[in-house]
Amino acid sequence: MLRAISLFVVLALVGLFALVNWPAFTAPTPLSLGITTVQAPLGLIMLALLAFLGVLFTVWVIALQATSLRDARRQNRELQAQRDLADKAEASRFTELRGDLLARLDRLQSESRVALEQQANTIAAHIGELEDRLERARLLPPPEER
Repeated sequence: MLRAISLFVVLALVGLFALVNWPAFTAPTPLSLGITTVQAPLGLIMLALLAFLGVLFTVWVIALQATSLRDARRQNRELQAQRDLADKAEASRFTELRGDLLARLDRLQSESRVALEQQANTIAAHIGELEDRLERARLLPPPEER
């Protein structure tokens, strides 16, 4: 913003300078073109040259800005494509992880079920063995009386 204001101020000062000195700008003077000499208003030629360079500089700045905007948009598209690719990869990793966790959970459930059945069988065998001992020791009534 400061650059635009300073550029506008400089252009306004050049315009004011040209307006105040208009008779000097339009006064014909002998100009050497190297091969020949011509009569032309040096001030107008210099003012036209300044205007031409200003337009040329403005076109150059616009082209530079357009190029940088195009490059920025291209980079943004590439970054978005990379983000999308990373999001898809992360989603597939989460899906795979969920599948692995469910498989582990199923395996642990079946292993704990087997272990629980084995412990129940072991406890039943111990109880049966204790009943046999107590019956042999005649501390328990026979199974028919129970």
